[in-house]
Amino acid sequence: MKKVCVIGWPIKHSRSPLIHNYWLKLHRIEGSYERCAVTPDELSRFLASLADRGYVGCNVTVPHKEKVFEAVRVDDPFTRSLGAVNTVYYKDGELHGTNTDGIGFLQNLKSRSPLWRASSGPATILGAGGAARAVVATLLAEGVEEIRICNRTLERAETLVTMFGDRVRAIAWDRRTECLGECGVLVNTTTLGMTGAPPLDLALEQLPETATVYDIVYAPLMTDLLKRALTRSNPTVDGLGMLLHQAVPGFAQWFGVTPVVSDDLRALIVNDLEAQ
Repeated sequence: MKKVCVIGWPIKHSRSPLIHNYWLKLHRIEGSYERCAVTPDELSRFLASLADRGYVGCNVTVPHKEKVFEAVRVDDPFTRSLGAVNTVYYKDGELHGTNTDGIGFLQNLKSRSPLWRASSGPATILGAGGAARAVVATLLAEGVEEIRICNRTLERAETLVTMFGDRVRAIAWDRRTECLGECGVLVNTTTLGMTGAPPLDLALEQLPETATVYDIVYAPLMTDLLKRALTRSNPTVDGLGMLLHQAVPGFAQWFGVTPVVSDDLRALIVNDLEAQ
């Protein structure tokens, strides 16, 4: 029986076990997927003993993605450009890593906002952390010509400009409403608006009504940003689909079956979120 886990600190909030165990049951695969709380001090030892613990791989969440990147072999240029790994597997007896956040982001965008195109206009990204890196790299690969990164610390946004080149611009946080004009997609990658976090203070008057508003937060599922966007008739995309779609490549790698993100799976996670 194949075993997989998700590691992080803390980890009890992770919905990944619900997703993967749903697919295991659906496809009648003998396997398990569980949470493992791993402190930063324990990380190196845990990875070194992954196989001894009976695991064929793992997912990685905060705060370990950058450290795991340094500890495993990374072959694909996309993941190398991010410097962060969220999926670990064995290949020829060696630990390999990849990052599926970009896949999850893009599949969710295309499925929930099918009229969006790379040619729809500039992208505005709020935040400059690991998730923002994956979003920027993905949108650039899709052909978006201009990406505006607005972050509370301007220097972090400027770091992404250095990483990704002249199609990316850094915008000061106090100018965040100004960078919404002619925008084709607005993406919140910050924790602002998440349950227990401060609200996202962002006026939407300058945002075109055709622009897609995408919040990668999924707790709550309908953030204040998405609610306000809906009142303006903007297409909206919540963060749950990104979580679901990013899980697909890892499951296929570990268990040999490519699963589908279905309405039933989405309903399962929504019900769990609403029960909290």
